[in-house]
Amino acid sequence: MGMFGREQLAMMVRPDRVHRALYSDPAIFELEMQRLFGRAWLVVGHESQIPAAGDFLTTRMGRDPVIVTRHADGTVKVMINRCSHRGSTVCEDARGHCAEFVCPYHGWTYRTDGSLRFVPLAHGYGRDVERKKSELGLVNVPRVESYRGFLFASLAADGPTLSDFLGPLSSSFDDMVDRAPDGEVEVAGGVFKHAYHGNWKLVLENHLDGLHPNYVHASSVQAARDAPDPAQPERYADIAIRQMRQNGAPEAIWESIGIWTTDFGHGYMADYHSDSRLVVGMDNPVFAGYRERLEHKIGKERAAKVLSVTRWNSIVYPNCSFMGQFRQLRIVHPLAVDRTIVYTYSFRLKGAPEQMYRDTIAFANVVNGTASWVLTDDLEVYERVQKGLTAQAGDWVYLARGYGGDADDAGRTRRGATGTSELPIRSQFAAWLRYMTAE
Repeated sequence: MGMFGREQLAMMVRPDRVHRALYSDPAIFELEMQRLFGRAWLVVGHESQIPAAGDFLTTRMGRDPVIVTRHADGTVKVMINRCSHRGSTVCEDARGHCAEFVCPYHGWTYRTDGSLRFVPLAHGYGRDVERKKSELGLVNVPRVESYRGFLFASLAADGPTLSDFLGPLSSSFDDMVDRAPDGEVEVAGGVFKHAYHGNWKLVLENHLDGLHPNYVHASSVQAARDAPDPAQPERYADIAIRQMRQNGAPEAIWESIGIWTTDFGHGYMADYHSDSRLVVGMDNPVFAGYRERLEHKIGKERAAKVLSVTRWNSIVYPNCSFMGQFRQLRIVHPLAVDRTIVYTYSFRLKGAPEQMYRDTIAFANVVNGTASWVLTDDLEVYERVQKGLTAQAGDWVYLARGYGGDADDAGRTRRGATGTSELPIRSQFAAWLRYMTAE
């Protein structure tokens, strides 16, 4: 483990604080790639991105480039995107369809399950190249599973099952998918990509932070308050105004929101206060039409139960954040200790009115877009935090808000003392330490 032994790592994570090196030390980052991203289940995509045999997408698991394919037999394969000959990536397209992958360097050719099909001038590699073909395919990631259409993979050959890993957090995926009248969601539209000069943990911490909106987003909240009230039917820009005004809800309302964590560092924000500023679009005519379709498909009683779930941001530690009600999912890709890229995907609810999908895209543009009022505020703060944590003065980052007031809830969840408790960050670091010090 080099300079960081288990005892030293354990000393860097205290119940109410962590050492700043966890955000700023390149050696810690290298260990994270091996021990955390190299072990955990990571979200790698969604089945709707590869519906037919031969469909593929490329992504990353930690810093390993991977190809996610639908093989001829219908199974999903995840393979390291690295030719077994001289190491070139064999696919650079983000998505596509093919019968095989051909290395651009020397033409080695692989099937969609990664097996080696053809080697040009094979005799030049010696007589036993044919015998070795079975060993020379693309390396398959050892574990691949799906939950409600969401694809997960793990670089570790063994460890917790996906079911154990997700635990109570699976209900956040259920909430998102159950909202579709036809019982399925699909990735639609393009992908927003944004990078920032900061550690990968900062974005996952931010998404379950109920205290920051009134401060980080103060300028956009004020602009929304000064804007005319949203019209009916709602226009594109009204979604931004509504969302910004929600961010500016009084602190008492943020305090009353529920925040939960589960094993493995996951967590979610939910249980909205009844305040109308935090109830999204219930009086929108588009929502009324959608509700009718959902009731027609699954019955009034079941529809009422599905729509009564008020869950906001959910974190699947260590690489995913999603918002079921807004149909957005973000995958966090660490590049270096102080460099991160985030991919944002929008989902369509199958069977819902098309206007709802338009609202999904509008929300992505005005909240998660690289020119939005919200995201730009957050990125500025991530970079300021990173800059501050590289300073030599002061060793500790304090995570004590709500500490001592958290309580075990039903099952395997723990609830924060208030909606602004830093319980989710403490929970993420507890999981971090388990991954980093496990045998």
